[in-house]
Amino acid sequence: LEKMTDLVAVWEVALSDGVHKIEFEHGTTSGKRVVYVDGKEEIRKEWMFKLVGKETFTVGAAKTKATINIDAVSGFAYEYTLEINGKSLKKYMENRSKTTNTWVLSLGGTDYRVVLEKDTMDVWCNGQKMETAGEFVEDGTETHFSVGDYSCCIKAVSSGKRKEGIIHTLIVDDREIPEAVE
Repeated sequence: LEKMTDLVAVWEVALSDGVHKIEFEHGTTSGKRVVYVDGKEEIRKEWMFKLVGKETFTVGAAKTKATINIDAVSGFAYEYTLEINGKSLKKYMENRSKTTNTWVLSLGGTDYRVVLEKDTMDVWCNGQKMETAGEFVEDGTETHFSVGDYSCCIKAVSSGKRKEGIIHTLIVDDREIPEAVE
């Protein structure tokens, strides 16, 4: 395995199916561009005469669109920015925190990352979209699913405040799991 000598940028992107690592190599003498997603080579271009530009690829199970922008700052200095679905990584993650809830927990010695996509009510666990059963209950809704031998439930209850909206709570075997901050 050749050593990544031209590695210029590394990003961590939290998506519903997991946290993905994006690495970018840019050979400023050869013009080489290599994009790795989770250690797997996605794009390789040798001998590019144009040193600035962009590379677009997809990340994760949902094939989320990602673009690396290469801009000249001054002389031989370059700036690399990552966009996810057309938004800067920072903007994308801020928006994502409004549209998803994430919980990280350990069950029977195994770590799990559970993500609720609020717009679709899809539930993901460790990269897999879960089979769920939803039901209306007195104070809101419950979305039931299983993780291994554990029965899980995401309760959705109105906060009673317009600004806060709906509060989602993950309960595993009658235990409330605190939400993770990514």
